[in-house]
Amino acid sequence: MMVGGVCGVCGVCGVCVVAVLLVCVAGGRTSGTPPGTLAVSCWCASYPNVTLCSWAEPPHAPPTRYIATYSERRAHPVARQCRLIPPGSSSSILTSSSSSSSSSSSSSSSSERVWHCHLPYLKILTDYIINVTAVHAGGSSSHLSSFALEEIVKPDPPVDVRVSPSGVRNLLVEWSPPPTWANLDILPLKYQVQYRWSSRGTPNSVHIGPLEMTSVELKGLTRGRPYLFQVCAKELLDLGECSDWSSAVEITIPKTKL
Repeated sequence: MMVGGVCGVCGVCGVCVVAVLLVCVAGGRTSGTPPGTLAVSCWCASYPNVTLCSWAEPPHAPPTRYIATYSERRAHPVARQCRLIPPGSSSSILTSSSSSSSSSSSSSSSSERVWHCHLPYLKILTDYIINVTAVHAGGSSSHLSSFALEEIVKPDPPVDVRVSPSGVRNLLVEWSPPPTWANLDILPLKYQVQYRWSSRGTPNSVHIGPLEMTSVELKGLTRGRPYLFQVCAKELLDLGECSDWSSAVEITIPKTKL
């Protein structure tokens, strides 16, 4: 039987569609140790076509089977199977969720096995329900949460970040959009640059942006000081959140002219 209520979901292109995350349980008396409460997180790494959810299977959990379906929230919904991706899978769909997947799993114990669920074919201006059931020999357990698609947009980090001298005390920072973000012409991204340094043991940082271009020149930096540069990407209309930061690039401006 289904426990909990139904929530709302979201859709595409600046327009909101509300998606809901629901986890159900089989009814009846349970025995043994349940697999623990599911903590499900969802994100959209390439708006609006690549939406995934994930949850960690706790260590020492009994053998567990997961059932995941999603449907439109309406009077007579038709449930679709959510594509389950088991831990350790090399599925190509996970390449578009690398940053968010790693950040969600980093908050879990390293011994936990992380499952993913791909939700294809989400329509705009449509409410959805996703129903995940964890079943084991002793019974079942569940988790219930809701989300709007526009609120969970999170691109992968920019790639190919390059930093080069541009004048005596200037640096040129360049990068490329995340290759997993589709339709840049229709759904462009904006970027934020962060650079960090230490001064007498005190950490300092500066954020620049948002920027719609993929380069920026920084002027008046200090010679002989090492700087660390990173870039994050966000949907241009401010949907969701910025990506994780890109890999850091370190550079030191020479103390003397080259």
